Amino acid sequence: MGIDLPLIWAIIIAFGLMMYVIMDGFDLGIGILSPFVPAHEDRDTMVNTVAPVWDGNETWLVLGGAALLAAFPLAYSVILSALYLPLVLMLAGLIWRGVAFEFRFKADEGHKAFWDKAFAWGSYIATFFQGVALGAFINGFRVEKGAYAGGLFDWLTPFSLFTGVGLLVAYALLGATWLVMKTEGTLQQRMRGLARPVTVALCVIIGIVSLWTPYAHPEVAARWFSLPNLYFFLPVPLLVLVATALILRSLSRDSHAAPFLLTLLLLFLGYTGLGISLWPNIIPPGISIWDAASPPESLGFTLVGALFIIPFILAYTAWSYYVFRGKVRVGEGYH
Repeated sequence: MGIDLPLIWAIIIAFGLMMYVIMDGFDLGIGILSPFVPAHEDRDTMVNTVAPVWDGNETWLVLGGAALLAAFPLAYSVILSALYLPLVLMLAGLIWRGVAFEFRFKADEGHKAFWDKAFAWGSYIATFFQGVALGAFINGFRVEKGAYAGGLFDWLTPFSLFTGVGLLVAYALLGATWLVMKTEGTLQQRMRGLARPVTVALCVIIGIVSLWTPYAHPEVAARWFSLPNLYFFLPVPLLVLVATALILRSLSRDSHAAPFLLTLLLLFLGYTGLGISLWPNIIPPGISIWDAASPPESLGFTLVGALFIIPFILAYTAWSYYVFRGKVRVGEGYH
């Protein structure tokens, strides 16, 4: 029995995208939450919590895109052709917020407000269009003769717009719970207060997406609700409810790290549900990872490089978070 190279590459890409959601999600969430924090000093503190690590978080997005090109070129060509506009807008938002991140510390008093707004808007745009792209991916793409056969605006649907809003809520919760862990005093209490309704909103959004997807796609409904699949997959929605309750409970107590860790669990469960719905298709609704894979020789050659570089990425990421662990207080930052 040989090694299933397409499966290994699918796991690597799924891992990279999940790492991106976890690690870039909370710093995008800080930008999403910044308009709700009136004090400039508090906004500085929020940004300082991610200042040493934020630009390394996009490594996982680059890894996922490069791995998709190397391992599944058909998926790369179809997905990028179908999602050209939302992905360009997402990248524009990431660039704009990156510029604002640096300039807001260097601007004079007359321009700080502008860069604060730019940082927030860049975060909103990047996150929203990530969510739109996700919704369009779930809906699937029309492929004919190995090429995308849909229109320029096929991605623009009520479902994709809803998932765009949903990802804003998810990243806002990641950002709020990250700040509960990394700050103290009035800013921490404000984040606790914001995180409670956002947690409930995210649970409702996950529920709506979980019902909307099988309603719109009979093949997804058959996978989830047929027997014995229902018995195997039922723990996922039940654990979503448990995780939501535990997040609310930890926010009402003097917990610092628990809300953030439980939020990571909640998003992982949502990611798991998405995987169950779409597996094994890398181009929904009907092209599997094996149909879209590169030749075995290419998969094997590139896998050697991936298995060499991924441990280094994990090591320097873990080291940077370890070095800059602990609370960040108002008026303090990393230099």
